[in-house]
Amino acid sequence: MILAIDNVLTPEELKLVLDSLDQADFVDGKTTAGWHAKLVKNNTQLQGKATYAQDLRELIKTALKRNALFQVALQPKIVHSILFSRYETGMSYGRHVDNALMSKQEFLRSDVSFTLFLSSPSSYEGGELVIEGAADEHTYKLEVGSMIVYPSSTLHCVETVTEGVRLVAVGWVQSLVRDPHEREILFDLDTARRSIFAKEGKTTEFDLLSKCHANLLRKWAE
Repeated sequence: MILAIDNVLTPEELKLVLDSLDQADFVDGKTTAGWHAKLVKNNTQLQGKATYAQDLRELIKTALKRNALFQVALQPKIVHSILFSRYETGMSYGRHVDNALMSKQEFLRSDVSFTLFLSSPSSYEGGELVIEGAADEHTYKLEVGSMIVYPSSTLHCVETVTEGVRLVAVGWVQSLVRDPHEREILFDLDTARRSIFAKEGKTTEFDLLSKCHANLLRKWAE
């Protein structure tokens, strides 16, 4: 399931992030790429050991914890490995798949990837995120403050930036529910029961859907 989420950060949070990154030190993005991804990765990233880098990561984690759509759709166990990436003119990230396990000390699984757009789409040319499907591909270039989430198992790339600067935060989720199809079933059930509750209150149908949702989550959660 690929999902777009708007207004992940408040205007105040967005300003804080952008002001911090405007004065930040960026390093070669290849330092965090897998051995094969290094061949196609051409961007820069915020120096991970900088004091303010951890503060910015925690800010985004806090925003995601309060985002109901993110929580319901992804069933996150842990949000991890957040990076702040900068693409200047001529930079891109070729076709690749994300590492299955991240953080060498903890071996955190990547079930879901996300990209939080920090530049207005009108401020740069190119730089589209392209996610491949079984028979087609989808292109994304969202408004500042919006996020796209997608299965980490997909092949994807970032097209070449031809003008301006593309600034994003990327990260990964280890979900309580590993299988993407099971997560989608839970999301659909939760959406349906919430719709019924909004229209009719706590009905028999709502209770049955809640029972199914709870029991499937109990069955599939790790």
